[in-house]
Amino acid sequence: MCALVVTGTGLLTGCGADPDEGTNGVGKLPADTIQTKTRKAATTADAVRLSGTVVTSGTTYTLDMRLKGDGGTGSVTAKGSTFRLLRVGEHLFLKADAAFWSHEDGAKGDDGDSDAAAAAKLGGLFVKVPTGDPSYKKFSGFTDKDVLLDGLLTLHGTLATDGHHTQSGVRTIRITGDKGSGGTLDVSLEGAPYPLRLVRAGGAGTLLLSDWGKNFPLKEPAKNETVDYGQQLPSS
Repeated sequence: MCALVVTGTGLLTGCGADPDEGTNGVGKLPADTIQTKTRKAATTADAVRLSGTVVTSGTTYTLDMRLKGDGGTGSVTAKGSTFRLLRVGEHLFLKADAAFWSHEDGAKGDDGDSDAAAAAKLGGLFVKVPTGDPSYKKFSGFTDKDVLLDGLLTLHGTLATDGHHTQSGVRTIRITGDKGSGGTLDVSLEGAPYPLRLVRAGGAGTLLLSDWGKNFPLKEPAKNETVDYGQQLPSS
């Protein structure tokens, strides 16, 4: 809206800056349309980097993962332990120190000695996780772009827009679910409408999404860095 101002020297016209000027135009759309467009942009992108926290089943996971269609790589921290994940196609590898593979209570006895031996064998190497192992299902999801984004990029409740913001220097439009209690999502107003920042509902974590479409190398580790345990992995 423009305002007319009378001064001693004449008539001036003042107009507020249009926050959507020079953008992709998404900021002018209804919130549900923005969500549809940003999910489509995320799904069709070849790659993404996802970092931040996810809280699930009472456990907080800190992620720094790079993901694309045929796999992913990066680090996950949970309960004080950090481990690396690498998936190439269906082959999943997990790398952690010996402490990660040991029981947290340090129990000894019938299983304690074998657990210690297994931990010593697995620590510091990329362990190939059998597809039938419970750990495969538990950890492979962290390396699956489609699974992660489909589960994360959902706001709950009534959608609405919540103003213009910036994320890492990029202009964004924010959409919310139930005024924020159902989560918030900042969507890029520059270029493709990629999601850039997600605050999950119920305090279930905050995630940054970056490096959209930027390819990265993804290959299996060298044989001398890999161990095939050959049986169900010890609990960790």
